[in-house]
Amino acid sequence: MMNEPDIPGPDRAVLPASRRLPAGSCDSHAHVFGSATQYPFDFQRQYTPPVASRDDYLHLLRTLGFERAVLVQPSVYGTDNRCLVDVLRESARAPAGIQWRAVAVLDANVEDDALSLLHDLGVRGVRINRVFGGGTDMRSVRRLAARIAPFGWHLQFLVDISRHKGFSLALSELPVDSVIDHFGHMPARLGAGHPAFVDLLALMQEKRTWVKLSGPSRITSAKQIPYNDVDPLARALIEAAPEQLLFGTDWPHVKLPTEMPNDGQLLDEFRRWTDNDPTVERHLLVNNPGRLYGF
Repeated sequence: MMNEPDIPGPDRAVLPASRRLPAGSCDSHAHVFGSATQYPFDFQRQYTPPVASRDDYLHLLRTLGFERAVLVQPSVYGTDNRCLVDVLRESARAPAGIQWRAVAVLDANVEDDALSLLHDLGVRGVRINRVFGGGTDMRSVRRLAARIAPFGWHLQFLVDISRHKGFSLALSELPVDSVIDHFGHMPARLGAGHPAFVDLLALMQEKRTWVKLSGPSRITSAKQIPYNDVDPLARALIEAAPEQLLFGTDWPHVKLPTEMPNDGQLLDEFRRWTDNDPTVERHLLVNNPGRLYGF
């Protein structure tokens, strides 16, 4: 596979937020990509991204008014976290007014010293990509959970909950908190009454599972904003457990089925889901990520 980008980059003309974000607001889901020569991509990757650097991301954070950020290891690097680690180290030297945390991708054989180093740099979780559809069985997941439990980390899952019966029960049995990406990555057309989504809402009542209101462009049937078919899912989640939700831009929006969204407009979508309620916004943007990531 060639190293030339085969997907578009983000909309760099970021529209500013329609009104100021609460102090301490966190973008809880974003990625960074370095040059392919410095940070080689995994051979089995599904896409090749353009460079999306820390400085590019800082421009987004400053334009929208975020003061905290969570970087998530993207699938194109596999378990090679060097790009993520270098960004965290650079940010420790020059935080640029941002508090940083991260979620890595690891296997269960990772050494304790490596876990300690990552923790000191700001890593607070491990991401599992398509866990039940990508060859990682629950035995491996439980082993990894046991390894990270002493650090107070969580497991973050990128998985379509509608395709994996019993997924919520499996999470309930884990010894660590869990985070679900992108509304559960379930097609919005299936609706909030889908059994897997109903199970997810019930699971959140245990207060050990979090859901990211991120990536609506990944589950919508629309081609561009507004993503009206996502509204019922977002509102059901907010009504069920506002204290277990996070917001993330999903920048730089890799491999989308829709047109490239503008992040300022995505923030307006979020505010539409919350009915511009400042209390709900503070939960999702400030309080909840503060608890989960230890800001």
